[in-house]
Amino acid sequence: MKKVITLVAAAIVVSGGASNAAQAADFSFSVGQTSESTTTYRFGTQFDFNKSWLQSDVGRLTGYWDGAYTYWDGDDTSSNHSISLAPVFVYEFAGENFRPYVEAGIGIAFFSSTEIENNDLSTSFQFEDRIGAGVRFANQEVGIRAIHYSNAGIKNPNDGVESYALHYRLSF
Repeated sequence: MKKVITLVAAAIVVSGGASNAAQAADFSFSVGQTSESTTTYRFGTQFDFNKSWLQSDVGRLTGYWDGAYTYWDGDDTSSNHSISLAPVFVYEFAGENFRPYVEAGIGIAFFSSTEIENNDLSTSFQFEDRIGAGVRFANQEVGIRAIHYSNAGIKNPNDGVESYALHYRLSF
């Protein structure tokens, strides 16, 4: 557990280093489930890129760095911990009070164990692929997200695991 806490702290510092020093961090919480009924609890911090591309009347492309800790609450043999760091690209549709968005990102994650549910991850190092959608309003965001973890064939077996979650983000 001490190793996981150290890695979480490192991920937060690294993600903060990728942002503007004057920018405050956003915080998020999500709860989800895997296809084999393991519940996931994810706590994260985000730092916006503070850049926009392809801005038009329809919307804009932007993004953020996401550093997170996830607890995988399975039975005694399948509980796990992971930390992750990912750049996430977001297409935010135009709107005054509510701004729908879609997002996608690929990052890295480290698991405390290579076993989760009936899946053999083979390596603690995993890639984190995500897609999601939601709505932003005021200084908040709610959405849904699918995240897939896999070692991309670095070592076999490469069973991988997915989490499907609802999330909430608060911006400061």
